[in-house]
Amino acid sequence: MSAPTDTRPKDEVLALGGQLATFWLDGDLYGVEVAHVQEVLRSQSLTRVPLAPAAVAGLINLRGQVVTAIELRERLGRPPRPEGTDAVVIVVRLRGEAVSLLVDAIADVVDVDPADFEAPPDTLDGTARDLIRGAFKLDGQLLLALDVHKAVSA
Repeated sequence: MSAPTDTRPKDEVLALGGQLATFWLDGDLYGVEVAHVQEVLRSQSLTRVPLAPAAVAGLINLRGQVVTAIELRERLGRPPRPEGTDAVVIVVRLRGEAVSLLVDAIADVVDVDPADFEAPPDTLDGTARDLIRGAFKLDGQLLLALDVHKAVSA
């Protein structure tokens, strides 16, 4: 009898451990797989997209490439970013396409152990619960592992 085969894409399996690029959003610490991160940029000029979903903040011109900017506060059901506060842009590459995530601040790259992975906290509800794969307990801090594929899809 052979061992069960995990049919999830390789990047989804890696989400349960390895290195996560972390960032702050509305006072909470989130992380995405380092393998997806292309670059981190300071605030960028956005071009609004008429009739786009609320989570689509606009388009960014990244050295001639047009990249969709997703407002993670909106996607996760958080309040809008305070007026006069600039977002930090995390450009991720998924299935060969670049997408930018707007966050409050970038943090560190952390190594996480799959043994420390837990189900999403019960305190998460609604859309946020669907977008969080789980959590890692760090020193005095909870790191929420964002499902970047779900976060960028409509």
